[in-house]
Amino acid sequence: MLYHLLYEWLYRTNPSYSVLNVFQYVTFRTAYASLTALALGLIMGPWLIHRLQLFQIGQQIREEGPSHHQVKAGTPTMGGILIVVSTVLPTFLWADLTNSFTWVVLVSIVGFGAIGFADDYIKIVKRRSLGLTGRTKLVLQFSLSFAIGLALVWMSAARLYKTNLIVPFFKQFTPSLILEGFLSSPYLYLVAFLPFLIFISIVIVGSSNTVNLTDGLDGLAIGCVIIASSALTVLTYVTGHARFASYLDIQHLPQVSEVTIFCGALVGASLGFLWYNCHPAEVFMGDVGSLALGGAIGTIAVLIKQEILLVAIGGVFVAEGLSVMIQVASFKLRGKRVFKMAPLHHHFELLGWKETKVVVRFWIGALIFALFSLTTLKLR
Repeated sequence: MLYHLLYEWLYRTNPSYSVLNVFQYVTFRTAYASLTALALGLIMGPWLIHRLQLFQIGQQIREEGPSHHQVKAGTPTMGGILIVVSTVLPTFLWADLTNSFTWVVLVSIVGFGAIGFADDYIKIVKRRSLGLTGRTKLVLQFSLSFAIGLALVWMSAARLYKTNLIVPFFKQFTPSLILEGFLSSPYLYLVAFLPFLIFISIVIVGSSNTVNLTDGLDGLAIGCVIIASSALTVLTYVTGHARFASYLDIQHLPQVSEVTIFCGALVGASLGFLWYNCHPAEVFMGDVGSLALGGAIGTIAVLIKQEILLVAIGGVFVAEGLSVMIQVASFKLRGKRVFKMAPLHHHFELLGWKETKVVVRFWIGALIFALFSLTTLKLR
């Protein structure tokens, strides 16, 4: 809104207010969106924690986990509301709201946040320990991801977006994700995009659920999110910048630059939440936070055509997800466990690592993954 009020309306109608010209720059608005989100998180945090305590919305700790986690029982959860609000409001303030990419990523974080909210509400307020069933949760997640995919199909028809796949290190290899033979028929037009829709749905849902699995220790998931979203901020900016995109020989999507502002707000909101989530945590994000953050990260990767690179950007999340898959598969097939406990962070806890050591070392791992992902921009 500030962009439209101060630049589109006030500056454009009266250029004598030359100082307002700075609002046209994405870098300026990204920085202030991040600072606004951080301020909102720090200011609203105590109020939200108090409200959650009043409503007795406390975390339930599973009995089969590390025994020292039982002292965390009753810690306020659903703090992810703070992250979502602190991300969405600054985006509304500083971004161009006529930009289609901005709305896609806003729908993603709010939609996945709503799914997580329903899951938390059922588990905590309704006292049903399982929350939404796994099948119901997946149906809702894939439905939302499919809807995002349909929006991108429409945007590709308007030449705002491209549905081909970008493969790191191979700049000439950009396989198509559409079935060209069906495009000629108006009745089968959407069938042509089915591989694309399935692929991006898997990416977004996978991202959402792996962040959810990582959320098990104080500050672990949110710290990794800060690192991953910082890398995505850089990648989004260069994708939307004509000169940088040309120099780095990556696909240029001019309108995606506005998503940089959302990325900045996401970093700021996450920093604000970490203030209250660091050990010992005063509040947990709950599924409303982890599903929203993962969904947003996956959607950003899809928008900037870095779906494959997301494996490196979110390397810790991928490792956590794989540890669960390997553990389940091994136990079902061999009757044996590979890890002492899954997800992976609990395995290291049971090896004797202190919680804070696990968290900091996983942050270091996340930073290494993020830096590696940025190096691929030039190694093509």
